Amino acid sequence: MTKHLIDLDEDALAAARFVLGTSTMRETVNRSLRLAAAAGETRRAAALDTLAAFDFDDRSQAWR
Repeated sequence: MTKHLIDLDEDALAAARFVLGTSTMRETVNRSLRLAAAAGETRRAAALDTLAAFDFDDRSQAWR
């Protein structure tokens, strides 16, 4: 792990700590980062599923 000196919104940190049930700043920030990364992966997977299910044959005459 790497140490970083950052400014944090104390109210947002307290709210996140409450919602996540974490007890330390480090645990709260790390869990929040993991949740954000997982949400991004879920959105990417859903977008790829939508693209994979698209029927491109219907557009074969679109540019003619």
